[in-house]
Amino acid sequence: MYNHRMRRPSLIDKVCTAEQAAALIRDGMTVGMSGFTRAGEAKAVPLAMAERAAADPFKITLMTGASLGNDIDRRLTEAGVLRRRLPFQVDPVLRGAINRGEVMFIDQHLSETVEQLRSRQMGPIDYAIVEAVAIREDGGVVPTTSVGNTATFAILAEKVIVEINLSQPLALEGLHDIYIPTRRPHREPVPVLACDSRPGLPYIPIEPTKIAAIVFTEQSDSPSANEPPDAETDTIAGHLIDFLKQEVKQGRLGMSLAPLQAGIGTIANAVMHGLINSPFRDLRMYSEVLQDSTIALFDSGKLAFASASSITLGPEMTKRFNAGLEGYKQRMVLRPQEISNHPEVIRRLGIIGINTALECDIYGNVNSTHVDGTHMMNGIGGSGDFARNAYMSVFVARSTAKGGGISTIVPMVTHVDHTEHDVDILVTENGLADLRGLAPRERARTVIARCAHPDYRDALQDYADRAARERGGHTPHLLEEAFAWHLRRQRTGSMKPEPAAGHGQPQATG
Repeated sequence: MYNHRMRRPSLIDKVCTAEQAAALIRDGMTVGMSGFTRAGEAKAVPLAMAERAAADPFKITLMTGASLGNDIDRRLTEAGVLRRRLPFQVDPVLRGAINRGEVMFIDQHLSETVEQLRSRQMGPIDYAIVEAVAIREDGGVVPTTSVGNTATFAILAEKVIVEINLSQPLALEGLHDIYIPTRRPHREPVPVLACDSRPGLPYIPIEPTKIAAIVFTEQSDSPSANEPPDAETDTIAGHLIDFLKQEVKQGRLGMSLAPLQAGIGTIANAVMHGLINSPFRDLRMYSEVLQDSTIALFDSGKLAFASASSITLGPEMTKRFNAGLEGYKQRMVLRPQEISNHPEVIRRLGIIGINTALECDIYGNVNSTHVDGTHMMNGIGGSGDFARNAYMSVFVARSTAKGGGISTIVPMVTHVDHTEHDVDILVTENGLADLRGLAPRERARTVIARCAHPDYRDALQDYADRAARERGGHTPHLLEEAFAWHLRRQRTGSMKPEPAAGHGQPQATG
């Protein structure tokens, strides 16, 4: 039975159905499951858990690497299986349950989850559910299209359920580098000295006796949900590329730049696409996720090597990647997310981090997670790991949302994920603000002039001027007006200034 996939004969009696494996998960357990940005998640067993919960209700704490595909978070939420979820998600049904307080969500930096497990600040893990390409002769598990937290989940869990996914190419074997840091306080430096360093193993080493069940599946990853680049995202990419050209001209960077990180999503992916037509060459990536732009950069000859924790592609790019996998594999590596996002490595390599903001304020603080300061969107993900430690921390966003009714640039963000101390560059389709070496009042002028949408620019400048004149201080604010734009949007559906009574002219504040 698939001897090339399940190579340890002593485990043959562990092969079972997804329903039988799901029955091993009981109420109150903590489950660590593979999956990172809709790639490489266990698929059959969690869906069988959701089916079972209809007749046999139970709740678990679910830990993953990041978001899951194939509607797994939705199905588990609707079945009432999730009591607690961490560290990241993107599902709208789960998001609603989180914001109603029905599921307790722990929003963590992606580099931190397994550190807390390893030091017993969280856990223990009862079961790890892991998607694999194969089980080796020694019992080692070969991951599929993501590593995420899978390796440490499997190593620390009491028992492991393995899903061998026959739809994943066996040629993925050899793509991974599983390096697990030694324990504190005597930890050795992480021996990743370049993007193409491979200090680990190409499989997850676990004791075969821990494997409690093996399920064969044949379900593909969910395709990337990114939209193609458009005029605005092309313009954002153009601003950043022009800026990087100037950095080269000033002698601060070479034509291969520094290793690049790009967050998940349409805008960051489009910015990376923009590098195809840039003058830069021999580029390298040290990132969390490899997206369509990564394969396009490889094929253009611009990209020399890419390191990440998962690969998430659209349907056409998946076909291209699988067809050329043997060649791509020589120029790529997938690592555990605690290594792809490790502050020590990020700082050592001098990463240029490119991440996406929900909103930014005039002083450079960034909100990546909460709408109106209260309602969770997805989570901070790995953006904080990179922003705090990067050589250059870039945040990109469109200047408006909801048809222009929301300004991405606001007087004060309603939730701070990345303080002004960790934000170097802001980019919208209107321009780029280089905040390095600027004091708060200088930052405000620069952000307003170069990033704000024209519909909101005058009102933002009016706020900054009055705050400086009437209140003063190192970082001037009018506290009674700081969130007036958000309150106006809640009241009217738009942040746009309302006409002053009797004058027909827009008011500068709410």
